[in-house]
Parts: sequence; structure tokens; C-alpha cells
Amino acid sequence: MKRGVRAVGIAESFHPDNDRSTLAGVVVRADGVLDGLAYRSCTVGGTDATDAVLALVGELCRPDVRYVLLGAIAPAWYNLLECSRIHEAAERPVIAVSFEASDGLEDGIRDAFSGTERTERLETYRSLPDRRQLSVNDETVYVRHVGCDADDAAAVVRTFTPAGGRPEPLRVARQAARAGDSYVRSRE
Repeated sequence: MKRGVRAVGIAESFHPDNDRSTLAGVVVRADGVLDGLAYRSCTVGGTDATDAVLALVGELCRPDVRYVLLGAIAPAWYNLLECSRIHEAAERPVIAVSFEASDGLEDGIRDAFSGTERTERLETYRSLPDRRQLSVNDETVYVRHVGCDADDAAAVVRTFTPAGGRPEPLRVARQAARAGDSYVRSRE
């Protein structure tokens, strides 16, 4: 993959005392150069994270951006992302990367919600693509992808991960989200 290929990385940060989560979106080139940054927020425990991600995608997905990387599928306490909807809007492959082994989120969703809230979240969760284990730089990550096959998703994650197991667009987005969240809390 060429050094100038770009990906948008989107990650979040929230403090348990806040009802909003900060989402940061960054554009990073394959050679690690930061090339764009934007912020949005979503409701902790809400259902508006996909809309916030779509706003970031709309702002950051220029013609030279080829991939969208998500640092979570359930940011802000089960505010589930709809990967297929993001893919359709972005018109680019969407690759969600997580960093911990898990038996899934169904039990957590069942414990945290009831009624329609539970049903809708479970439907969204079940609509997500399967999660696959991937070895990157001697670390293990877990990948879901829409709009590309497993080999392409693996190549993208490995290309954008110069060290460790966290792709650079997600590492930078996570730092930016934490800084943004810290700033918001300092202003309250």
C-alpha cells in the first residue's frame, strides 16, 4: 500500500460522570502523518453514536480517504454503531477494530437494558459482521469489516499499524478524544 493512502480513524472517550461522550475523527496517512481532525459527541447510553460518526465521516472523508476505521462498535455505554450504515454513507470499507477478547455484548446489553431499548440494541448488535482475530506485530486484535474481504481488512490494519497492535488512525483518534473530553470537562 502506498505511503499516501489515507484512513479515517474514529475513537471515543467519556467520563462516567458525564452524559456525553467525545468522539474524535482523524485522517492519517499510511506513513503516519496526521492529515485532519474533527470532533462530535454522542449520548452515553443513547442511540445517536452512528449519527455522530456519520457527521465525522461527512466532514473527513475526502476523495483521497480510502478507509474508515472504528475503535469500537459500542461506544458510550452500548451506543451501538451500525457498520453497514456507515459503509453506505462513506462509500468506503469500514473496519472496526477491538483490542480485547470477549464473549460478545449480548449478555451486557440484556443486563443493562429492557423492553424496546434492549430489543433494538440486540438487533443492531446481531446485524454486525462477525468478529475475526488478527495477529498484528505480535499482538492480537479483533476485526469486523464491511465493504472489503478479510484479507483486505487485515492488510489495511497491518499497514496502518507501524508498532504495537493499535492502528495509527485509532491511536491518534483515541488520544484526541481523551484530550477533547478532558477539555470539555474542564469547562463545566
